Amino acid sequence: MFRLTLYPTYTVFMTAVLALVVAGALFPLWIRLLKFRNIGQQVRADGPQGHLVKQGTPTMGGVLILFVVVGIYLAIGHVGRLGAIALLATVACGVLGFADDYAKVLKERSLGLRPRAKLMWQTLIAVAFGLLAVNWVHLTTWVALPLTNRGFDLGLLTTTVSVGGLRLQVPWLYLGLVAFMMVAESNAVNLTDGLDGLAAGTIMIVMLAYAAIAFRQNHLEVAVLAAAIAGANLGFLWYNSFPAEIFMGDTGALGLGAAIAAFGVITKTELLLVLIGGIYFAEALSVILQVASFKLTGKRVLLMAPLHHHFEMKGWSETKIMVRFWIVTGILAGFGFALYFVGTVRR
Repeated sequence: MFRLTLYPTYTVFMTAVLALVVAGALFPLWIRLLKFRNIGQQVRADGPQGHLVKQGTPTMGGVLILFVVVGIYLAIGHVGRLGAIALLATVACGVLGFADDYAKVLKERSLGLRPRAKLMWQTLIAVAFGLLAVNWVHLTTWVALPLTNRGFDLGLLTTTVSVGGLRLQVPWLYLGLVAFMMVAESNAVNLTDGLDGLAAGTIMIVMLAYAAIAFRQNHLEVAVLAAAIAGANLGFLWYNSFPAEIFMGDTGALGLGAAIAAFGVITKTELLLVLIGGIYFAEALSVILQVASFKLTGKRVLLMAPLHHHFEMKGWSETKIMVRFWIVTGILAGFGFALYFVGTVRR
């Protein structure tokens, strides 16, 4: 077992490499199994017509990503409470995504679970994560403003509840923020997962930024988890790059989206999440604006939503969109880390 306290930099680096190698080695077997079981993607008929050729491509790549992340993280050892609750939220939303994939593949419903049911379970998972963060990990309800020593306390409206002899603090405002972050980020990553390599590449970049932030905070178990997720996504990307041999599916998108939100909470960078994960914010906002514009004016502001489909309809190739979105994500994530770093130096 590695000793995090003795060789922290080496441990974080090797975690990413191990996750990359293990994922890269296992995915060919996983793809064969999915093909044998005839588990393929159901493509939406109202999406870009060029995507219809992807019908039947193996999906549920997120299942193996999560297995690799959990296995590598537990094998490295020294699992702390911060890493544990982030991993629990990731796996819980991954299980929800698996149920969604199951509905799509076996019932051949391209939209999967009912939206209300999915939203309800996402909210329950997010609230449970928030309660654990406050009561088990003892995270503060203070939300810091980047580059300042200022912020605001969302624990002002708190209720104490006794459950089986345990006294739980329920900070309603902060729980609302955590729930919004996790539900929004999870669904935003799911919206982004519409082109080959797009979600996996951006998730890898965002996770590297959070690994750096956690390392700066001396939360090495959190940095290790972020590194495991980054490495597993890079291993998956070898087979998910255009033309994709396998898709992530909702198992990966919902689970890893929840992981990003969880990292924003446990590193106390709730507001910086909007910048670090800015590409997901843009994708979700494009859908909101498209729907609102059509309902209010009868006109669409984009050729097609989410945003990546707009550029696809303009004639950009999938590869061009993917690489440029990676570049934008790298800029935003790097700038977010820079703001965090400067803020810690000033203190």
